[in-house]
Amino acid sequence: MAWYLSLEGGKFLFPAQVYNRENGNVGFMLSCYDAELSYDSNTDTFKARYSSHGRPTVEDNIEWSRLRAPAVDTPAHVLHVSDCLNELRPGDHIEIQWRRNKDFPYDTVVLEFKQYMLTSRWRQVEINRKEHREVGDEADGFYGGIRKLHHEEDILTWKRLWPTQIVE
Repeated sequence: MAWYLSLEGGKFLFPAQVYNRENGNVGFMLSCYDAELSYDSNTDTFKARYSSHGRPTVEDNIEWSRLRAPAVDTPAHVLHVSDCLNELRPGDHIEIQWRRNKDFPYDTVVLEFKQYMLTSRWRQVEINRKEHREVGDEADGFYGGIRKLHHEEDILTWKRLWPTQIVE
């Protein structure tokens, strides 16, 4: 009963991931962030607590459809070691871990993000399969860990979040 009351009262915190930070903001579309969540029984939604640029941040009114259990057994601020780089083929669906820290190591693979215009700096990135390191800067963040999506449910979830028009 104590656990139930803690959950219903919003005092029980649990780790999860939230799709599309700042729900609707084009800069965060097709993204997912790690957070501690609590349930709000009055609205049947969740509240997420996470770090944004080193500052504690809260997002309220998160719908059930925007939540998932963490996809990998890697803590939020540890780079996911990519074990699929040699298997990647054109058309494969992947997730990329994005973070603000870059201190961790990884033939060249070109990752293409078709939701961006051909002229966008976000459209393509090249990585070295054998010696990949995180790429980026302090202003935009760093990407590095790659997880190949094998389950149709994961692929369909990301497709549901796909933008309706090309992004600059």
